[in-house]
Amino acid sequence: MRIALHTTVRAERIGEYEAAHREVPAELVAAIRAAGATAWTIWRSGTDLFHVIECPDYPRLLAELENLPVNVAWQARMGELLETAHDYSPDGAAAGLPVVWEL
Repeated sequence: MRIALHTTVRAERIGEYEAAHREVPAELVAAIRAAGATAWTIWRSGTDLFHVIECPDYPRLLAELENLPVNVAWQARMGELLETAHDYSPDGAAAGLPVVWEL
């Protein structure tokens, strides 16, 4: 499955957000892959961030990552930089953007 998400970065923190993503901890990357993600891309337009995640089961991905210490630490860091954060709670599984059109 492919899921698209929208989050927003604080305008004054864009540089820090991008720098953080050049240094995503290897342990977090491994955990994301172990939870089932095969790809995760983030695009930025101004303060808008658009994520596309490919995984077999997005609710399972969230459940496996939600309380994982390396992800909790990463989300705390991102919480300082983001206006609208990625929701790792069970409700977050329904937060994907609706598909309007596909080729």
